[in-house]
This record gives sequence, C-alpha cells and structure tokens, in this order.
Amino acid sequence: MLARVCLLSVLLLSGVAGCAPTRWVEIAGHRYSIEVADDEAERARGLMFRDEMAEDHGMLFIHEYEEPISYWMKNTHIPLDILYFDHALKLVGQQRNVPPCSAGNACPAYPSHAAALYVLELNAGQADRLGLKLGEVLKVDPDVALKAQPE
Repeated sequence: MLARVCLLSVLLLSGVAGCAPTRWVEIAGHRYSIEVADDEAERARGLMFRDEMAEDHGMLFIHEYEEPISYWMKNTHIPLDILYFDHALKLVGQQRNVPPCSAGNACPAYPSHAAALYVLELNAGQADRLGLKLGEVLKVDPDVALKAQPE
C-alpha cells in the first residue's frame, strides 16, 4: 500500500499523471491561460465543437509563415474575438465578437487584413473589455515555442 501511495505521489509531482503545465499570454495587463495550436491538425480543429471556454482562457495559434490569414467559425459553438499578431507580437488585426457558425463550408471568413504569424482566440467581448488597439504587444510564456523572427 505504501509503495502505491509513493508511486502515485511521484507521478503527480512529475506531471506524468496528465497535468500539463499551464501556459499563458498577457495583453493589456491581463493574463490568459492558453492552449497552443502549433501544427496543421491542431490549427484546423481549433476551438471547434466546444460549448464553452473558461473566462480567462484562450487558444494561441502559431503559423508556419507570416502572411495575411483568414479564420472562420466552422463548427464553432462559442462567439470569439480573433486577434492577429505579427512576428514581433504586435496586434495587426482583430475581429471582435465573431458569432458561432453551423453553416459548414458556407461560414464566412474573417481576415487579418495584414500579415500575421500568431492568432489568439478569446471569448467574445474580451477585446472590447481591454480596449485593444492595433500595435498592442502580446507577451507570451517563455515555455511556448515561438517562430524565429525574420532578420
């Protein structure tokens, strides 16, 4: 019995039991816990099929190349703010209060209107609440692997 308790304690302390460390971003002085979508499959799925997201949570999408990007809300059940950032983590575009869409491939696209490398999705209304303006800088947890900045 003691061996089981010790093993369980070691697993919990080491994070092997499924407790991933919380990663974060900060913008306009407010910190959000994030999930990271840094490969094609994760970016494609995004926040689809979720019925809710905790108030101070979001998803950070890391793209391969900095270029104009469009996002859509296919199979997304919650309204979102979609924030686009360049290689220097400056806010270069935003789509606020984007509604859910159940129209499949007929869902509209929401473009960045500028070259972006990172996209942060938050619950709708966060950008308004924070008064976000273009040029705002995103701070990212050092444990998140960002793309190398162009020289």
